[in-house]
Amino acid sequence: MRYIPFVFFFFAWNALANPDEATAIRSCYDGDTCTTTTGEKIRLACIDTPEIRGKRADPIPAKAARDYLNGLVAGEEVQIRRITKDRYGRTVAELFINGVNIQQALVKKQFASIYEKYKDQCPWALKK
Repeated sequence: MRYIPFVFFFFAWNALANPDEATAIRSCYDGDTCTTTTGEKIRLACIDTPEIRGKRADPIPAKAARDYLNGLVAGEEVQIRRITKDRYGRTVAELFINGVNIQQALVKKQFASIYEKYKDQCPWALKK
């Protein structure tokens, strides 16, 4: 019985660290929202990027973030770690290409910031 907590922890951490499956990205609407080739809307977890439209729009950096993200994932097969659904029905997930976390790359290149309200969904975001 002493091994049960360890086994649970191992599998829980493994689920957090390893993406669920591969999927292809058609395009990204902005710096934190993409659509797969099957039509699934993906909201990139744990990050926030400037808005393209709306009251808080900041179109120049928003389009730069979108273009950078599209350059990384549009037309590419990515690994996805699904986390939950948001209030708009989008899948909240982390994306990876060749083991590189796309959200971390966006933050590192300063196209995105860590979304403080949801940073607990991504272990890497808690370390910042």
